[in-house]
Amino acid sequence: MAATRSDSILARFGGSVKVGGVTIATVTALHSNGLDPDYIGGELGKNMKDAGIAGYVGEATGYVLTFSNGLVAYLSGDTGITSEQDKVVRGHYKAKLAVMNIGDNFTTGPTEAAYVINDLVQPASVIASHANEVATKGGKVLPGTKTETFIRSRRRCRSIIPLSGKMMEFDSNGKCVAGC
Repeated sequence: MAATRSDSILARFGGSVKVGGVTIATVTALHSNGLDPDYIGGELGKNMKDAGIAGYVGEATGYVLTFSNGLVAYLSGDTGITSEQDKVVRGHYKAKLAVMNIGDNFTTGPTEAAYVINDLVQPASVIASHANEVATKGGKVLPGTKTETFIRSRRRCRSIIPLSGKMMEFDSNGKCVAGC
């Protein structure tokens, strides 16, 4: 089933929207955001490829979600380190849970992401995301993975490892209360 315009809600940078009991605010994320001309296709895609240019697909965005139980969660999006992670995400929104991309190349790598979590956002719990690797087997983190590097590098909060098919629940302080 394809998404329709009525399935979408616009949330412009710096603003927020409320969906049900969740307030969604947009925050800064920084990375290049081009689309390979092969995905565009047709004559336009061919001309762009011949010229060596990519299609611009808009600003990178992170999100802060405030749930009805008071939990504030930061979804980093594809980003590098930004000062807004300290001033806005921690300072203004006071995020208690972070979902932090650790994949490297197009986003923070595991040690950069650990810096963001340890020194800038400082949440109670963090979920590593977008690692672009098989990171677990039998519910255990595999040695030598980006996920293991991230977990070893973070200091101030609990790392939660997402596992397929397991739902997690968090209280308003960012503490995992079920499924972790």
